Amino acid sequence: MLAIRPMGPDDVGAAEALSAIEFGKARSSAHQRSWCTRTEHLLATDPGGCWVADDGAGLAGFAVSFRRESNWLLATFVVRGDLQGAGLGRRLLDAALAHGAGCERGMLSASADVKAFRRYRAAGFSLHPQLSFTGRVDRAALPAGLPPVREGTAADLDLLDDLDRRRRGAAHGPDHAVLASHCRLIVLDRAAGTGYAYLNDVGEVVLLCATDEGTATALLWEAAASSEPDADYEIAHVTTANEWAIDVGLAVRLAPATEGYLALRGLAPPVPYLHNGALL
Repeated sequence: MLAIRPMGPDDVGAAEALSAIEFGKARSSAHQRSWCTRTEHLLATDPGGCWVADDGAGLAGFAVSFRRESNWLLATFVVRGDLQGAGLGRRLLDAALAHGAGCERGMLSASADVKAFRRYRAAGFSLHPQLSFTGRVDRAALPAGLPPVREGTAADLDLLDDLDRRRRGAAHGPDHAVLASHCRLIVLDRAAGTGYAYLNDVGEVVLLCATDEGTATALLWEAAASSEPDADYEIAHVTTANEWAIDVGLAVRLAPATEGYLALRGLAPPVPYLHNGALL
């Protein structure tokens, strides 16, 4: 008998393992810890948005969602392979969506799975194709004389939240602490425009938000310049509305590929913006 219940702290490890299996990802120990830390954070801030289903075989699926101001966001949604198409996904998603009742906007990053596409569309989301750009950065293509960025600090949080509200209608709020715990924060603050980006340990953008495309482009160039020579690099979560990011990816000779969808309800694709896959 399948039972849907609120997620608890003891479910996080099993949820990470199930998501790795169903998404086909072999995660490093550091990535596993990061995934669990993020999920524990969302469980603490939004227990009403986190649900699991289990049966005699163990964890059958889960949904982790959260509210930030007037936005409802879905961080992770997984159904065990042998139960897909049997209605469990709809029940889990309905439980998570109930947490967003009254929210003006909704946002999630979806895979290319056809069943997921239909489910999100039925829930009222528009789905916008995403691209990723991968390869090795052509360092000869990096421009000289980039505007100087500075290292971000906790003193920048009000600035970051203001930028978030301009682009996606709601601040990241407490999620900045999670991002800052494992990413480098860079800020470009000048008369011509303001923006920020979180970069991972190989210089890839984890989240980028700016007032204008010129500032966003400068931040993305800075990220590409911080990549390791002769190492693989990725610019991910690029909606087709963000052509400035497409241009940078092509300029440094990265190869484009489709990468699922950004599903939105109540807002257009944020520009200029590169979303975080889970914290959006």
